[in-house]
Amino acid sequence: MKIGVLLGGSSPERDISLKSGKAIISACQQLGHDVVSIDPKDGISYLLEKLESVDLVFNGLHGGDGENGVIQGLLQSMGKRFTGSNNESSAICMDKRVSKALVSRKNILTPNWVSIDSAEKYPTNIGIDYPLIVKPNDQGSTIGLTVAKNNKELEEAVTLAREYTKVVLIEAFVPGREITVTIVGNKAYPIVEIIPANDLYDYECKYTKGMAEYPCPAEISNKLTVKIQNIALMIHKLLGCRHYSRVDFILDEELNSWFLELNTLPGMTETSLIPKSVGAAGMDFKMLIQSIIDESLKD
Repeated sequence: MKIGVLLGGSSPERDISLKSGKAIISACQQLGHDVVSIDPKDGISYLLEKLESVDLVFNGLHGGDGENGVIQGLLQSMGKRFTGSNNESSAICMDKRVSKALVSRKNILTPNWVSIDSAEKYPTNIGIDYPLIVKPNDQGSTIGLTVAKNNKELEEAVTLAREYTKVVLIEAFVPGREITVTIVGNKAYPIVEIIPANDLYDYECKYTKGMAEYPCPAEISNKLTVKIQNIALMIHKLLGCRHYSRVDFILDEELNSWFLELNTLPGMTETSLIPKSVGAAGMDFKMLIQSIIDESLKD
């Protein structure tokens, strides 16, 4: 089977996508697949020509049009099989406001939030106590994410977030342990805990070696683990996701799990969180890639 691996693109997460794409290509080659690398940044004519030549597209893009439903819509219009969620689900999950609203309607905990668009200068009387998490509504990799502890810091945080987005999400800060659940197919895998060196799991901690620890399985009781995994599966299905995803939570001191966001195209290098999770269940990186390919062929 000839597989086209999408990588790179033009979003702020390009460098991360290049790493994911190269790891996916290597695994596909080791699995015996015929693989072609496709970078959308090389132009639409090139992109369409390359896509026409493959049997399956493995989407290794992160952020921007690679994750917000645009590429997915293009592939669907071309009748191409591809890995990851479809265009509707991708758009919903990329818009944190929408995914949080849908999840909260099902009585799943998510931190209180407000959003402001580009027409609003700075928020006033938002009704949420400091500290606040401020982040772009439609970016990943913790890009543009900061904690604001007062009005001045809030103004600075909104200014930073607006460098990456038109809509800024302002969220209540929930103290606790950051955890993440991997979904592949219809199965939830061991929970990974994220322990950053900084107060916040920011871009530096995420992509600098030694700046975070990732115990897996997380030190959580079996009963609570199953409960959180079931909530993650529920969210995955509720938001219309398919093949694989990663669902992020905060576990507070009272052991309540608070939904933060769902990543439809999480990092896929051999040291990313999804490989850590499935690895704890005995699945190596090549097996993970083949499992995602197999899931995509079921549709």
